[in-house]
Amino acid sequence: MKASRGLVSWLQAAPLAALFVVFFLVPLGLILMVSFWRATDYELIPAFTLQAYADIFNGCGGGDDTCVALSTYLSTLKFSLLVWVFTGLIGFTVAYFLAFHVRSTLWQTLLFILCTVPFWTSNVIRMISWIPLLGRNGLVNDTLLALGLVHQPVEWLLFSGFSVTLAFVHLYTMFMIVPIFNSMTRIDPSLIEAARDNGASPWQIVRHVVIPLCKTGIIIGSIFVIALVMGDFITVGVMGGQQIASVGKTIQVQASVLQFPAAAANAVILLLVVLMMIWALMRLVDLRKEL
Repeated sequence: MKASRGLVSWLQAAPLAALFVVFFLVPLGLILMVSFWRATDYELIPAFTLQAYADIFNGCGGGDDTCVALSTYLSTLKFSLLVWVFTGLIGFTVAYFLAFHVRSTLWQTLLFILCTVPFWTSNVIRMISWIPLLGRNGLVNDTLLALGLVHQPVEWLLFSGFSVTLAFVHLYTMFMIVPIFNSMTRIDPSLIEAARDNGASPWQIVRHVVIPLCKTGIIIGSIFVIALVMGDFITVGVMGGQQIASVGKTIQVQASVLQFPAAAANAVILLLVVLMMIWALMRLVDLRKEL
């Protein structure tokens, strides 16, 4: 009987395990394998070599500023940190308002659906919608000129780090709102009332009650946002005017010119960096226990 139950359990898990192997482990293994190949201008040579990894870090450690890989990763990490901070602040504020200030479940649902309206269109359309607003002759510059706040169009609004960060925040804030809101709805309202009755200020309630109890949602949202920003190349290309470097953009360019070993090596390194960041975040909370 026990053996038959074990067999049934394995059979139930088999379809999901097969999908995991075929669509995750096999492609990952192929990328890892190609990263050790050698490429010429005309062909790929399936021979084990570390040349692709050596080329990525060429110039690093020489005491000069020629380490392109390091500067590219730092640029990507910078965007990840900025987007994480802004999406965290916005996501926490929106989730807090929905969970504790909107008493009606119906209104909570309606307002939550309203937050998802931008996701009914594609990411590209949402990004392109910023261009008429932030361009040199866009609505924002026209308004600033009409109000006399500036005497010439502001150049850094578009095709800059500002526009890339703004687009990222616009695209990925919802990935922070959802898990935080889900965690906040599980908080017993009597805990908030008890803290208030004991003289705690609103900030003390948020700091000592709400944040610790919704830490799981914050970590899950952080993992989503960081992973998405680290691997993104479309947003950086469109909103950065093809002038801003990122690891995802580097991989896309290398793949487009058929430098597959270099692209695969960069993908492997990027995956390791993201996994280390996720590991560091998961050290803050035991997700399996909390969920």
